[in-house]
Amino acid sequence: MAPAVPLLAESQDSTQGEANLQLWDLQSGQLIKALYQKKVTSWCPSWSEDEKICVRSVNNELHFYENNDFNSIANKLHMQKVSDFALSPGGQPSKVAVYVPGSKGAPSFVRLYQYPVLGGPTAALANKSFFKADRVSMLWNKKASAVLVTASTEVDKTGASYYGEQTLHYLAVNGETAVVQLPKNGPIYEVAWSPTSTEFCVVFGFMPAKATVFNLKCDPVFDFGTGPRNAAYYSPQGHILVLAGFGNLRGQMEVWDMKKYKQVSKPQAPDATHFSWCPDGEHIVTATCSPRLRVSNGYKIWHYTGSLLHKVDVATGSELWEVLWQPFPDGSFPERAVKYQAAPSELGTTQALPTQAYRPPALRHLPATPSSKLHEEEPPQNMRPGVSGEKNLSKSALKNQKKREAKKAAKQQESKSEPPPDPVPVTNSQPEPSSGDPETDKKIKNLKKKLKAIEELKEQQASGRLLQKNQLEKMQKEQQLLDELDELNIGE
Repeated sequence: MAPAVPLLAESQDSTQGEANLQLWDLQSGQLIKALYQKKVTSWCPSWSEDEKICVRSVNNELHFYENNDFNSIANKLHMQKVSDFALSPGGQPSKVAVYVPGSKGAPSFVRLYQYPVLGGPTAALANKSFFKADRVSMLWNKKASAVLVTASTEVDKTGASYYGEQTLHYLAVNGETAVVQLPKNGPIYEVAWSPTSTEFCVVFGFMPAKATVFNLKCDPVFDFGTGPRNAAYYSPQGHILVLAGFGNLRGQMEVWDMKKYKQVSKPQAPDATHFSWCPDGEHIVTATCSPRLRVSNGYKIWHYTGSLLHKVDVATGSELWEVLWQPFPDGSFPERAVKYQAAPSELGTTQALPTQAYRPPALRHLPATPSSKLHEEEPPQNMRPGVSGEKNLSKSALKNQKKREAKKAAKQQESKSEPPPDPVPVTNSQPEPSSGDPETDKKIKNLKKKLKAIEELKEQQASGRLLQKNQLEKMQKEQQLLDELDELNIGE
């Protein structure tokens, strides 16, 4: 925590020059500096982890202060229309990601710099430009080796989405950049880095949403399929991932072992507005807090195996505002092997029960029939090449492959169950000698073509398909066509 805490003391209507940003020393309680902040967005200063560097956005440029000396600006990043920034975590050297929105047909871009090298054409560690961005959010990984940029537009001009359009971009300090390809259309709900800084999880797409883990090459590693989820939380050690659906969803949580990509449990915490991991990587707290929800406030402590260990409900008329774990330094709790058996608890578990489709009372005495689903559910699948012995296929290619395999299997089953058809002279694939008369050859070719079409109609009729009236009439002319063919062959 920084020794100085920025407070926006006045409203955005403060007059020019009036100090509306005050910095205080927490230990002494002394006012360090009072500054004027014009912009309402991106107004909050940001400190490095060792508190030696502070960055502040001023008039479309970044001001850097060292050792909490706010009387002199140590360095500046001059760039036209700097809109937002994100200072990297960890120790020195500090890095900063800078966003400049596009204008007059020029694209928006994000650049990475390493302090104090901020000027010159080669100062940027990485640069990524893109269109369709009204705003961005930038997320560094723990090792400060890469940043993920979610670019968003307020309105989708195609009219396909109420939420606007969103794209995800990757920038690394070694200069590598990429667009993260998301195979399902819809909003990006969550982007979460693993504490190992070697992978990240994205929850995206129209409900039921998909969740996928990507490596640093932005290749998919594991696809969790679809489900009611809009959030992702890695354990502090990175060995467990929780996919959850909060807010307007029912609070279902999916706990996954990230070493084996196997689901551990599936508890449910309805009306939860807060989720956080305990530093030990074993326990979780969910809470319902005000002002998000002013009724049924309280918190629950869980074991990741799904067991509810502790529950506190706030008295009626009272409000719960915040729930926090006691902080511990990194490395205080080593990673433990993942358990699949539920931890003992007097409160039991709240595993989500499988739901069944509603059936009217008049139909409940009848046997259940398969019902059509509103959404096509996709199961989890390992996306790493070579795991299944097959090359990676896109969703559409995989679907087409399954259709071809099913069609092939149906044909094989049909050929086994039906007796071989009577030999027809026209089915002989051997080329027949020409009659020498082009007109006769043309008639023979047309007759064979019609007979072949009749054979295909017979196969369709045998498989149970209903034929149309004109197709049945065509089949009745088979003998007539055979006679014409014989006459032409004799005439040769």
